[in-house]
Amino acid sequence: MRAFVTGGAGFIGSHLVDSLLAGGFQVTVLDDFSTGSRDNLAHIPSTAALTVVEGSVLDAPLVEDLLAQADCVYHLAAAVGVRRILDRPLESIRVNLKGTENVLEALKPGVPVLLASTSEVYGKNGKGALAETDDSIIGATSIRRWLYATSKAMDEFLALAHHRERDIHAVIVRFFNTVGPRQTGMYGMVLPNFVQKALKGEPIQIYGDGRQRRNFTYVDDAITGIRRLMETPDARGQVFNMGGGEEITIENLAIRVREITGSKSPLQYVPYGCAYGGGFEDMRRRVPDTTRLKELTGFAPATPIDTIIARVADHFRGASG
Repeated sequence: MRAFVTGGAGFIGSHLVDSLLAGGFQVTVLDDFSTGSRDNLAHIPSTAALTVVEGSVLDAPLVEDLLAQADCVYHLAAAVGVRRILDRPLESIRVNLKGTENVLEALKPGVPVLLASTSEVYGKNGKGALAETDDSIIGATSIRRWLYATSKAMDEFLALAHHRERDIHAVIVRFFNTVGPRQTGMYGMVLPNFVQKALKGEPIQIYGDGRQRRNFTYVDDAITGIRRLMETPDARGQVFNMGGGEEITIENLAIRVREITGSKSPLQYVPYGCAYGGGFEDMRRRVPDTTRLKELTGFAPATPIDTIIARVADHFRGASG
């Protein structure tokens, strides 16, 4: 079996590549290394059945050529991270919309494709556990935060349209704060930022009042989930939440990080305006309902947050040592 992974040098993508190679797949990765890193794949032996191509999903002829022999496709390449979205809105829109269109147009009918989406598509919907059929509540177009949510929602519409009209076997997964080793805090990801600050004894910066409630998904759980979905024919043409089962406030996350790492870092509360500029909007609560995933595959992410924090801390300790 030949798998094609866009964004395969990224955080989630590199873990997926590890899993596919271990499962006997021949893997081709396409990555422009704008947010991914060659270091994420450096541990893979040169003898492995892996081909890494440096290039962009915006290059339609290249995407078409690489997809020609693929038996399955994982489309993970996207503009990621709140900081990057706010700083580079045009690039983010192009990569998310045109890149996804290029992948879907190049697919042959019957080839399964998994599209990585995001919990951001729910926008400001702060009800209880969010199910895949719940409404999206998106803010004003003048708030750049929401361009990511809107562009990824359009990606979902594109994938579902190709599924209905061209028999493209699309599976859509909405990731909820996937975390773990190899994730960088460079683009605003909260857990690696907290852990790195704690290990250095620096102030742990909490944006807002810290009472925002979130859910975190360990990357190995996410990989298990998406592999199972791709192996399940009934998943095609459907959307699935991929999120852990433990809800926590950002303030309590910082406290747990400090306790688990043995850090004495102070907690520092930073207004959103100071962190992101004026007009930034956030949601008070975002947690998933993973009933659909569990009923279809028998699996749902469940790694405890304390375990996740400890593994992320071990990763950074190893990287610095």
